[in-house]
Amino acid sequence: MEIKFEQAKSLKEKPTGALGFGKYYTDYMFVCDWDQGIGWHDARIVPYAPLQFDPASMVLHYAQETFEGLKAYRAKDGRILLFRPEMNARRFANSNIRMSMPTLDEDLFIEFVEAIVKKEQDWIPTNEGESLYIRPFMFATEPAVGVHPSNSYKFMIILSPVGAYYEEGVNPVKIYVEDEFVRATLGGTGFAKCGGNYAGSLAAQVKAEKLGYSQVLWLDGVHRKYVEEVGSMNVMFKIEGKIVTAPCEGTVLPGVTRDSIITLLKSWGYEIIERHLSIDELMEAGHSGKLEEAWGTGTAAVISPIGELYYKGDVVTVHDFMTGELTQKLYDTLTGIQWGNIEDSFGWTRSIE
Repeated sequence: MEIKFEQAKSLKEKPTGALGFGKYYTDYMFVCDWDQGIGWHDARIVPYAPLQFDPASMVLHYAQETFEGLKAYRAKDGRILLFRPEMNARRFANSNIRMSMPTLDEDLFIEFVEAIVKKEQDWIPTNEGESLYIRPFMFATEPAVGVHPSNSYKFMIILSPVGAYYEEGVNPVKIYVEDEFVRATLGGTGFAKCGGNYAGSLAAQVKAEKLGYSQVLWLDGVHRKYVEEVGSMNVMFKIEGKIVTAPCEGTVLPGVTRDSIITLLKSWGYEIIERHLSIDELMEAGHSGKLEEAWGTGTAAVISPIGELYYKGDVVTVHDFMTGELTQKLYDTLTGIQWGNIEDSFGWTRSIE
């Protein structure tokens, strides 16, 4: 598809010092529209600016919205690398289907991502652990307050240079096991990346922070018994040498990092068990010493070690509240592949020419 370009009148000064996460945005953004009877049209790269749309736009009233998250990395040899963007494209399509929104062809999704990243390649930071965060998203734009799928949508991509997630190394976090609120149930939108999932999780997050915990460990929405995700990340446990993680059956997000970690672990000879793990079994494993390591996985942090679990007054410390050897190896290997410092024997990285 032809992509038009609109020149900005002036360019921003690039940030110096600590970048943080999602604090700065590049000079340009990508936009493409979809209308019933026309399909995708008017692809363009335009100056980053506030949006103007009708107050009755359906996204504001019925939350027809989806998004993705991936990164671009600058390798030491100057190459620009993406990490498994085809998986983000497929998940984006599945999210859109669940939200009754039009899908974007996988090749077109990647073409649009590459176009805006190539245009803004000077914004890719080069310090240790830094990258360019890529946020594709889509939302309903039809001005209507009747409940139905919108007849028009806007697909956009914005970019943000981000710093190393762990400025002082990979350190464990304290986790509060949530047994009041739920994140997802079968038949719902748990597997989709839509804003409503995250909005609904904030009450539990606020509660956990007030109690001195960094994140929430979610239990299933039916029995309030089985472990599913930690915060907005997938979660894994090393129990007696085997890796246990929740299955992707509709309530757990099929994470790109999750899939990559499982592939790495299998290549190293670990047994991966995708099953329903009860919180009672997990806490017992923690007390008996069977729980050897635990970590969350996601695009932003890659690996987040878990050092403590709190459930109904019971506290378990994992690996003496230190990052485990396997956890650290996973982080070092995956980030090494993403930045092009380690040979990519899986064919995961994609170079932007």
